[in-house]
Amino acid sequence: MNRLRDLREDADLNQTQVARYLGMSQTGYSKYETGENDIPTQVLIRLAQFYKTSVDYILGVSDIRSPYPR
Repeated sequence: MNRLRDLREDADLNQTQVARYLGMSQTGYSKYETGENDIPTQVLIRLAQFYKTSVDYILGVSDIRSPYPR
């Protein structure tokens, strides 16, 4: 998931910081970034909210980075 890594790096965060926000280990979060583990829906939603983007953008379904209107 290159987009996850790109979003994290654009925010000047490391994996440990994002993992802490999600309440998980750095190793577990790293496996999301590399695609080794699928990201649960609730985690995807939290990441989209955290980065102010859409789940579709994170998954590569859309190239539009801004979140959907509520």
